Amino acid sequence: MNIRSVLEKMIAAHASDLHLKAGTAPVVRVDGVLYTLEESSPTAPELRDVVDQLLNDEQRLYFSTHSEIDFAFGVSGLARFRANCFMQRGTPALALRHVPVEVPSIEDLTLPPVVRELAFSPRGLVLVTGRTGSGKSTTLAAMVDAINRVTTRNIITIEDPIEFLHRDRLSFIHQREVGLDTRSFHDGLKYVLRQDPDIVLVGEIRDLETMATTLQAADTGHLVLSTLHTTDVVQTLQRIISFYPPHQHDELRLSMASNLRAVISQRLVPRRDGAGRVPAVEVMTGTATVREYIMNPEKTPLLQSVIAEGMTQYGMQTFDQSLMGLLREGLISEEEALKNATNPNELALKLKGIDASSDRTWQGVHGAPAPAPAPAPAEPAAGPAAGGGGAARRAAAAPPSEGFLN
Repeated sequence: MNIRSVLEKMIAAHASDLHLKAGTAPVVRVDGVLYTLEESSPTAPELRDVVDQLLNDEQRLYFSTHSEIDFAFGVSGLARFRANCFMQRGTPALALRHVPVEVPSIEDLTLPPVVRELAFSPRGLVLVTGRTGSGKSTTLAAMVDAINRVTTRNIITIEDPIEFLHRDRLSFIHQREVGLDTRSFHDGLKYVLRQDPDIVLVGEIRDLETMATTLQAADTGHLVLSTLHTTDVVQTLQRIISFYPPHQHDELRLSMASNLRAVISQRLVPRRDGAGRVPAVEVMTGTATVREYIMNPEKTPLLQSVIAEGMTQYGMQTFDQSLMGLLREGLISEEEALKNATNPNELALKLKGIDASSDRTWQGVHGAPAPAPAPAPAEPAAGPAAGGGGAARRAAAAPPSEGFLN
């Protein structure tokens, strides 16, 4: 199997992910849909050869004892990739994600303007959350790049693995990879405060130790950027609290109220014109009211209403407000808006012009829905990987993806 040839086809198809396993033709993901490449099915020995090509000696030893490994690699003249290699049915399999060479800007990603403002926060913890593949890594990279272009900061990242490569512009950036430059997120964070950072980026918060050290770094006056696999703001707060034993919850709520600068939650929604996906974004910032609701366990589940009412003054917004804005701009369809809404029934009523006279939560969403654009381009020649009698489908004709990573 010629892995470079397969990767070239992946890039040509504008795919975000490539999946390889023995006995099945390579599969790519384009705008969230799986397509089969016109390639022969790799054998188990061929995949073992690919794994040997991609891993160094230390990584091969780790893989032989753990049966799975995260890593990243670059292909000269092509692109950079984030990879996970794992065993299934006794044979190796790979999941590869394309990492763009150039970091997209916050504006290129159509993120709300408040995200740029949050990137320049003097201190505190900013969390970017969402399911796998919702664009968390890309958003963090765009925030770091925005800082790097206009101000001088010492930025230290701890990632597993390193995805986007940042070149020093005005800022001084150290990128540390778990397993290569530090043993763990916790170990990297434990020593980071001795490295004179202005900004610390933690690729992912996975456990209590990392969460506690992250909050400590924010509490010492640093800006800390990180991610969590949670679907919205309220679930993010609940996940953080769940890391800690009950007797520490009061102290934790005080720490979160003091240090949590913002939570940015993302969902990628297919564009109306078929040209990729666009992020719907829920944003909560640390206002006085938000801090009060975080401190009170009975009020925390009611934060959605505080976020909705803070749209005009503080730049906060719920998912449903974000979806309404995307719909008004003609970027997504009504069907997709309702499918991705937190409260689809309420959004449906709003689309029909039915709401309470005292409801102030939609005041920041102006205008009427945009008219439907020209019909979407014809269905690409590639077909879904599942079904179809196993016939290979062409993926190169699929529409371009938006370039978001996890």
